[in-house]
Amino acid sequence: MKIEIKLRIAAADGSICDEEILRFDKPHDQLEAIGLSLAEAKDLLGRLQEHIVAAQAATFAAERRCCQQCGRAQTSKGSTSIRFRTPFGDVPVSSPRLHRCACDAGQTRTFSPLTTLFSEHVAPELLYLETKWASLVSFGVTVDLLKDVLPIGSTLNAETVRNHLHRIAARAEAELGDERPSFIEGFPRMWAQLPIPEGPIVVGVDGGYVRARDGRQSHFEVMVGKSIPEDRKNRYFGLVQSHDDKPRRRLREVLREQGFQMNQDITFLTDGGDSVRNMAVAMSPCAEHVLDWFHITMRLTVLGQYAKGLAHHNPSEAEDTARELKRIKGYLWNGNRRQALPCIEWLIDDLDAVETDYPSMKAFRKAAGEFNTYIANNAGMIPNYAERRRYGERVSTAFVESTVNVVVGKRFSKLQQMRWSKEGAHLMLQTRTRALDGTLRRKFEQWYPGLASNNSAPQSETAMAA
Repeated sequence: MKIEIKLRIAAADGSICDEEILRFDKPHDQLEAIGLSLAEAKDLLGRLQEHIVAAQAATFAAERRCCQQCGRAQTSKGSTSIRFRTPFGDVPVSSPRLHRCACDAGQTRTFSPLTTLFSEHVAPELLYLETKWASLVSFGVTVDLLKDVLPIGSTLNAETVRNHLHRIAARAEAELGDERPSFIEGFPRMWAQLPIPEGPIVVGVDGGYVRARDGRQSHFEVMVGKSIPEDRKNRYFGLVQSHDDKPRRRLREVLREQGFQMNQDITFLTDGGDSVRNMAVAMSPCAEHVLDWFHITMRLTVLGQYAKGLAHHNPSEAEDTARELKRIKGYLWNGNRRQALPCIEWLIDDLDAVETDYPSMKAFRKAAGEFNTYIANNAGMIPNYAERRRYGERVSTAFVESTVNVVVGKRFSKLQQMRWSKEGAHLMLQTRTRALDGTLRRKFEQWYPGLASNNSAPQSETAMAA
């Protein structure tokens, strides 16, 4: 079976160009030969792309051959070649150079019309594909993936993909507004006049660790969060605290994109750390800050393990200690911090008075003191957890723990031997969070509005003619 594929291009001036794109033989009696092979499809797409891009560029240049002010034809100075990188191969484009008309007071005597069209030499859709997949898998795997399924140029490599991802992330960073000490806008009378808000929003923030490239430290901390509105899609966000100078602005922008307004209820669930807690301060007049119950029980569990060890040396003291820990846990679960704090202090005094040969007693006392400091510093964020649970409200950042695993663990740590700079990790977090929550494409469509129409199904010939 002989197959010929031709391309017909109808120019704006009414001229029609028919060109043969590909001709090949195709057997019809072998299963593996039915339809186009991947190699044939890539070859076909590459050739189509060359002809289509060349025709579009030629039409654009022809429309600007005459002076925009007086209409006189501008003489040619020759031409150069532009290499335009697309998802279907690198396309060489002939770029004519013209002498400026006498009525044009430009700074240069010659110019190239295509420089306004090809403001970038990489197609936005290719940038999107590189950024999306490099955010999800390693740079090298991204290159292999794109080369397997698309007629990508042979010069594409991991370093190029990384540079493109950093460029996209830096562009998004440049759009962030200035950091502010408070993002509460307006006053109570103004908030009362706002429309009825959507359902409440729950925001959880937690930290994770990434291997450092800098030899002075082995790891550095990254902060990851998840915003869960009742009536909209969830959003991720992440940053390197020691590198980012706009952490609160970043969180504010995520909330703004989710339609947040000043009279809307919002709950911040945190582990009580200073950096995490300060990130959500003065974000909204209707904000509630809740200490994560998981981090309280985690510390109580550690104290309980020490008490079990003490039981092998001082059974009666260990039994009293376990009973006291249970009572403290009950007070905290019911939000009774006024009674919980004295009980913790009594526990510390009792442990100081215990005479024992238990080898971990010093660590036990230290852990009890740290727990007392932790609860005292975060007492204002301890609600009635039992009541929240009865009403179906969140009391734990377990969903953020999984978010740290998804955002950080699977790309930065698990099975990944890469070491990261703080800037590189921060930029990767910006694109990875958007790739995971599905807003990366929307960001590209904001920069390149024409990409939005590329998502729609092709129109029929009749509709296009109309």
